Amino acid sequence: MSKIKDIQFSMKTYEYEKPFHITGSIASYATNIEVKVMLENGVEGYGEASPSFRVNGEKPEMIMALESFAKEMLTGIDVAEYRKIFQVTDKLLATPSLKAATQYAVLDALSQEAGLEVYQLLGGATKQIETDKTVGIDTLENRVADAKKIFEAGFKTIKIKVGEDLKEDIQAMYEIYKVSKGAKYIVDANMGYTPKQAVEFANQVYQAGIDIAVFEQPVYMSDIDGLRFVRFNVPFPVAADESAKTKFDVLRLIKEEAVDYVNIKLMKSGVSDAISIVELVKSANMKLMIGCMGESSVGINQSVHFAFGTGAFDFCDLDSHLMLKEERFRGKFIQDGSKMIARK
Repeated sequence: MSKIKDIQFSMKTYEYEKPFHITGSIASYATNIEVKVMLENGVEGYGEASPSFRVNGEKPEMIMALESFAKEMLTGIDVAEYRKIFQVTDKLLATPSLKAATQYAVLDALSQEAGLEVYQLLGGATKQIETDKTVGIDTLENRVADAKKIFEAGFKTIKIKVGEDLKEDIQAMYEIYKVSKGAKYIVDANMGYTPKQAVEFANQVYQAGIDIAVFEQPVYMSDIDGLRFVRFNVPFPVAADESAKTKFDVLRLIKEEAVDYVNIKLMKSGVSDAISIVELVKSANMKLMIGCMGESSVGINQSVHFAFGTGAFDFCDLDSHLMLKEERFRGKFIQDGSKMIARK
């Protein structure tokens, strides 16, 4: 195998097709950092960091400032010894999206050397997954129209953002259900509710005969007692997202019996912790979903291959690249509507 000769970062900005509104945040564009790992034999591996200040406290400028440090840390290490690289990059506690991008770029380079795809290095459990598509916070009319369009495009699971206006969120669920009967719903409050509001939302929706497959992060990330309160007082499975960044967070959630699902995002945990989280959650007989931040097709490729490799996820929320304007698709998989299929 071959050693790392150089690492290069490049900042890239992608516009959203329409402003993306979630609780406490409206984004018109995503600024990501592409990481290129170059080997002595000329092979190049690619990863992407999609930093989130809201979740991780990261800014793109922080990531770019660490380029020379990354070179210093990793130059000269053989990619075949990727566990050594994981041990080094695990120290990037303040910049988990950089950890994810670097670790994946190394695996991408190694896969090319080995004549395999990354998902095969990660276990090769499946060759096809299916993503949901997201309805952001908007006017009631626009939310319903977006959900109808997503459902008619063949997406079997619709993710619905809530958390800023309880009464309007409940009404939106009623109206979305009317135009998308047969779909599954992941409802994501992005920490927007109090525990009592979350319970009221879920119970009102349940009484209307609407089923929710996953009720994601209803309360603030540090409110583990609140998560557990919601879990034991609503009829739907509850998931942790912002509360589950590292394997240590997930271990606490398991001990506290706070959730039914954990949402893994490589941008929160990196590849190394994500591997550990999969095994922790499976050992606790809980369930997994995988999500994304604002990745382009380069970045979403990382999570797609992780999902292929582990085969661990009940739900895949990997639609960020479908909401961004890109000149060309760069994922190493086939996008066919809601389906993501491994290349032959």
